[in-house]
Amino acid sequence: MADLPNDNEVGGAVAGSERPGWFSAFRAMRHRNFRLFFGGQLISLIGTWMQTVAQSWLVLKLSNSAMMLGVVSFASFVPTLLMALFAGVIVDHVDRRKLIIIAQILLMLSAFALAALTWTGAVRVEHVIALAAFNGLVSAFDMPGRQAFVVEMVGKEDLPSAIALNSMIFNGARTIGPAIAGLLIAITSTATCFFLNGVSYLAALWSLFSMELTPRETAVALGSQMFARLFEGLKYAWEHQPTRILLLIVLMNSGFGITYSVLIPVFARDLLKVGAHGYGFLMAAQGIGAVLGAVYLASRAGHALRQTLTAGLFCTAIAIVGFGMSRWIAISMLAQMLIGFGIINYMAGTNTMLQMFVSDELRGRVMSIYTLSFIGLAPLGSLEVGFIGEHVSPQVAVVICGIISLLCGAALVSRLPLLERAQAALRMHTSPAK
Repeated sequence: MADLPNDNEVGGAVAGSERPGWFSAFRAMRHRNFRLFFGGQLISLIGTWMQTVAQSWLVLKLSNSAMMLGVVSFASFVPTLLMALFAGVIVDHVDRRKLIIIAQILLMLSAFALAALTWTGAVRVEHVIALAAFNGLVSAFDMPGRQAFVVEMVGKEDLPSAIALNSMIFNGARTIGPAIAGLLIAITSTATCFFLNGVSYLAALWSLFSMELTPRETAVALGSQMFARLFEGLKYAWEHQPTRILLLIVLMNSGFGITYSVLIPVFARDLLKVGAHGYGFLMAAQGIGAVLGAVYLASRAGHALRQTLTAGLFCTAIAIVGFGMSRWIAISMLAQMLIGFGIINYMAGTNTMLQMFVSDELRGRVMSIYTLSFIGLAPLGSLEVGFIGEHVSPQVAVVICGIISLLCGAALVSRLPLLERAQAALRMHTSPAK
């Protein structure tokens, strides 16, 4: 399952309801439903990261082209880009657990299909592109659905903890999954990774079916009503200035900054000369940094959140430049750890701030807009990185990504006073400044 960070909605008391500390990072775990979610998602996401690594390695093996890595990434992003806003309206008007279950089943079948194609030797790059596009379409509903679903598991009070812990799940899996995938590719084949990913979805499905939830009223919005509801979410995101600023910076950084990751297989194979297992460990290193970042963020429980997400963005940018310039595996792994630490503090911090501002009625739509911002320019960014990597050099492409992230950090710093006033308004139980 692909993932993004998670939710929050509150009127100021949540973020500061408890003094920050390491134990407060795990407040959300006192909820049985969230414990089930945590375990099921951890297993499933380990499988997802195994497939992510194996799929990139398979594409590189089939095509020997950095550009094709960008094309596959492009194919996975475009359906999400096209459907995200409509998906947000649906998320706000259906049973979110049922929606997630359907999405998980579809993603499981996709993984088994790729495994079968690879095992039989029939797989071609076109198959990978088609399945990546299918997964992107399903994820357009799955990602905002899971983000909005967290509030149903933990309530409003423990949402900051749940956001950070959900990020910890995602990145803990990023630590384990790629390392396993690298070893399995070297010992067996990429098909094994795809098959085990399909099996891993069973854990997520079991956890969802085992939850005991209070029913919420749902009503599917269709036709002109859907467009009216969609416009409500867009109107809020545009007119609420702090939300608009955060989303625009996510749009640029995700589109042209962190898309450097498209070229990590090229660095592993051609520049660092560490092969598939080294590629897995490079991805795992980023996961380790992200897990540490998630624990750090959760322990702060909203304390100095603006500074935390700003520092995270600058840490990410500088480390991307370092990765692009490195020729030694040890330095590259350190850079990956710093990137993971920075990304999680920036993205989960941004997610938390967005959900501190929004009401529950608009949650699914705002999360779909967040998903759209995260994905929006990534198809173009992936193609740009792949093109520069193939026609200029991978190093230049990655350094450009780091410079763009630095510019995003500078833009965020210039808007910190506005975010501070908005948070102050929340603490006073008033509407955030526009």
